[in-house]
Amino acid sequence: MSVRLDGDVIILEGQCRVEDAEPLLGLLQADRGRSVDLTGAEHLHAAVLQILMALQPTIGGTAGDAFLRDWITPALVGKNPVGSDPRGS
Repeated sequence: MSVRLDGDVIILEGQCRVEDAEPLLGLLQADRGRSVDLTGAEHLHAAVLQILMALQPTIGGTAGDAFLRDWITPALVGKNPVGSDPRGS
């Protein structure tokens, strides 16, 4: 499974597939103060992404995958990191 709880942090690792959406939802609903760490995430299924967008937990970590780092993470935190332009221009 690509979703695990470490204290108050939900860690998403590797390929986060559709079957990871329900455990992620349960963990976030059980404690809305939990944050989500994307450091080890390589791919987020649309269902996982929709949960993150709907519940808007605090997002931490820098995903190694360029698409997640440059496009998805900024959308989840609501802004681009200072000084970055995901289009590379």
